[in-house]
Amino acid sequence: MEHERRKTRAWVLHPELKSDPERRVAGPALEEAVSLARALPDLDVVGSEIVRLARPHPGLLFGTGKVEELKQRIKEADAELVLVDGPLSPVQQRNLEREWKVKILDRTGLILEIFSDRAATREGVLQVEMAALSYQRTRLVRAWTHLERQRGGLGFVGGPGETQIEADRRAIDEQLVRLQRQLDKVVRTRTLHRAARAKVPYPIVALVGYTNAGKSTLFNRLTGADVMAKDMLFATLDPTMRRVALPDGPEVILSDTVGFISDLPTELVAAFRATLEEVLGADLILHVRDISHEETDEQAADVATILADLGVADDRPMFEVWNKIDQLDEDGREAAIARAARDEHVYPISALTGEGLDVLLQAVATALVGRRFEDELHLTFEDGRRRAWLFEQDVILSEDQTDEGFTIRVRWTEKQARRYAAL
Repeated sequence: MEHERRKTRAWVLHPELKSDPERRVAGPALEEAVSLARALPDLDVVGSEIVRLARPHPGLLFGTGKVEELKQRIKEADAELVLVDGPLSPVQQRNLEREWKVKILDRTGLILEIFSDRAATREGVLQVEMAALSYQRTRLVRAWTHLERQRGGLGFVGGPGETQIEADRRAIDEQLVRLQRQLDKVVRTRTLHRAARAKVPYPIVALVGYTNAGKSTLFNRLTGADVMAKDMLFATLDPTMRRVALPDGPEVILSDTVGFISDLPTELVAAFRATLEEVLGADLILHVRDISHEETDEQAADVATILADLGVADDRPMFEVWNKIDQLDEDGREAAIARAARDEHVYPISALTGEGLDVLLQAVATALVGRRFEDELHLTFEDGRRRAWLFEQDVILSEDQTDEGFTIRVRWTEKQARRYAAL
């Protein structure tokens, strides 16, 4: 029996900058950073803490006294990796690694590791590689000695210093060009697939939301698909698409997308734009929110910002799906349901228990095809074409033959009624 791979012991730090007017509430931010770390199967989080700073130190981020204090705690915990939940300059990263004698990753580096671990499709893998190379390129001031040691005889000539950094940059730029060519081919193939799908008359419904809001759990419940829906951040990275027949409504293509997250590094938004392009082409967007989370409003604002950055117009039909109402206490649950009732675009549900899903699906069907109503039609025997059309549309509730022809009860939309009249 194979031994389980030893996990890397990680310590998570959330720097709370008092000078930053847009800083997030420190407690939930640290929790999210720990969840990010736990999303990597090779990490074992052995400690975490909030570090309050008046202002960032240019060379070390933290003051020298705090650096020494943290060094002791990291050493006592026998941590091998420190995750700093925020941006680190290459100089700060190099200096802290020297001081603490451990590997250090900032928030962008950690998210890239998770993306790399999760990406499943060819496109996702290519985009992760490109984002990682772009990030690495900015850190060559720190990395050249490390790169030179590792590369040995791979044809990189020149000694250390500026020459080596330039050689590394050139190598990265050449690799980026190669990856971009491959990505263009993959995207072209996807465009062809999308064009083929556009001929299928199924509307696209895209699930979007903050990471861990329960999108994959909802997707699985609606489609019966086995998409990874673990309680971890970024459980889904590549859009997963399935056909779903709405009750008493049309068939739709449901698309589950990567979770959004606050302070998502800009290079990652750009790298994953194509992954999220299904959202741009969606007929209806379902914004899934974890309504039980204490920062649900801030998370919703982050999602709105990223959708705007992606170019999703304000006029795109969108419902808010308030998920996890089963995790609220009785008062909170009743308050959320009462608030949702005042807005026709908000639907409280539990993807886990199924509560509220029938109302949501009815609303989706109505939004996509219009409200349905019942009608009685009288057709003569000569009306074969109209009768065949009704069967094609699957709107017939009952049919009785009479002496003159047929009496047919239908349930249809205004649009179908108009098309029938024009036959």
